[in-house]
Amino acid sequence: MDSPDDPEPPPVVIEIGPSIDLHHFHPSEILDVVDAYLDAALEAGLTEVRLIHGKGRGVQRGRVREFLRQDRRVADWSEAPPMRGGWGATLAVLVRPE
Repeated sequence: MDSPDDPEPPPVVIEIGPSIDLHHFHPSEILDVVDAYLDAALEAGLTEVRLIHGKGRGVQRGRVREFLRQDRRVADWSEAPPMRGGWGATLAVLVRPE
């Protein structure tokens, strides 16, 4: 058990890259993760990102794509080409901040 005098551990810093694998998150967290990831990707200067949602039955794919369709930070989105995940991933082109 930590004592009140123990300092908090430093936050974990994760470098934002051009893709994120959503398999690591609970399904109920996916849209919050995508939302935060888009903010971080824009802040990092990325203009395109790849969201890896998996193939499965398409539930997460549908949720992610509906989110992207309504998001003002996204100029366009499409299914990833086969070499980048095919229907198990979605590419999103981001709107460059003014």
